[in-house]
Amino acid sequence: MTDWIPTRNAAMQRLTAFLPAAAGDYRKMRNHDLGPGRHGHVSRLSPWIRRRLVSEEEVVAAVTALHGLPRAEKFVQEVLWRTYWKGWLEQRPAVWTDYQRDLAELRSAASLDLADAEAGRTGIEPFDAWARELVETGYVHNHARMWFASIWIFTLKLPWQLGADFFFRHLLDGDPAANTLSWRWVAGLHTRGKTYLARPDNIARYTAGRFAPVTGLAGRAEPVFEDRDYPREAPPEVGRPAGADATGLLVTGEDLTPESAGLEGHRFVAVAAGFPSSLAARNRLAPMVVEFATAAGRDALARAAGHWTAPGTWLDGPGYADAVVRWARGHDLERVVMHRPAVGPWRDLSQETANALASDGVSVAWFRRDWDDALYPLARAGFFGFWKKAAQRLPSRQAPAASS
Repeated sequence: MTDWIPTRNAAMQRLTAFLPAAAGDYRKMRNHDLGPGRHGHVSRLSPWIRRRLVSEEEVVAAVTALHGLPRAEKFVQEVLWRTYWKGWLEQRPAVWTDYQRDLAELRSAASLDLADAEAGRTGIEPFDAWARELVETGYVHNHARMWFASIWIFTLKLPWQLGADFFFRHLLDGDPAANTLSWRWVAGLHTRGKTYLARPDNIARYTAGRFAPVTGLAGRAEPVFEDRDYPREAPPEVGRPAGADATGLLVTGEDLTPESAGLEGHRFVAVAAGFPSSLAARNRLAPMVVEFATAAGRDALARAAGHWTAPGTWLDGPGYADAVVRWARGHDLERVVMHRPAVGPWRDLSQETANALASDGVSVAWFRRDWDDALYPLARAGFFGFWKKAAQRLPSRQAPAASS
């Protein structure tokens, strides 16, 4: 985990270091997986962005201010894919619910083939190398993730749900929407009938020949069948709460820079954060992921408490919702302000917590960033339709003037 120190300062340092390469260099090398410890040609910002130790908006603003959107379009699109996935799932939450149900059933029938795949014992050299890299480092290059998912589904014939779960448990940047929907895309479920096939020549070309020749891969990728439809629902409106007395701020693990989330004018008398052991246990998260998320949460708590000059409380142990209620009672809070997480485990946990607070007579006010409110509703269908509309709302569309 040494590549990713779980603090906002570390995220901003990485962003600053990457900025010069975010245009031409990134565009040329972004698809190349050169192996563990050799990913310097991509930003590697994803573990911080995933928890918003640095936000998508900050990253896009910094990159476009330096390069302009036309030159940095490829990188900005990669950042916007994360927003697109979240917005798409917000409008089809049943995809997540069904995935969780399927996963519970599939786990109970886990096979030896699954154990071999997760341990990197399939005999398919690149696949096994990526499985080990994931477990050992919490990271795999984006292109390798696509190859890995394709081999898992079409060569090993394993359920895509179990592969998505393997990634989510081990990735430091494991995001419920981006991870789940990316696996569905490879399987031919997101864009119905369109699959992604890992080809030996493509792997050899973009891994500097590390795995050439690659043998034993499926030559065809027949779409996975699914007898379900997911009609689009209007995403819930959230907005911003008005200021009020006797209000506390509960920082969730999905947005760890509340001081830049548009809560200006609020006076919080107490701040709390935590990474519940129940969330880690329910999702069987790897220790590396739990350690990163916990340390990142503590970093956010310290910043938020300092920003609002309020006492900060770290909530841990079992019974997260009950711990939040006790915290609210201890500070005589009448209201708690919480970020409204996107669809996923934190959404479910936050709703449980809000219900517990309401039962104790404490009201809950949700907030969501302007970025999310503006862009989530645009994720109605495919990415490039989303991108065409989203790009019009981004800063610095023109390249900066050349200096004399």
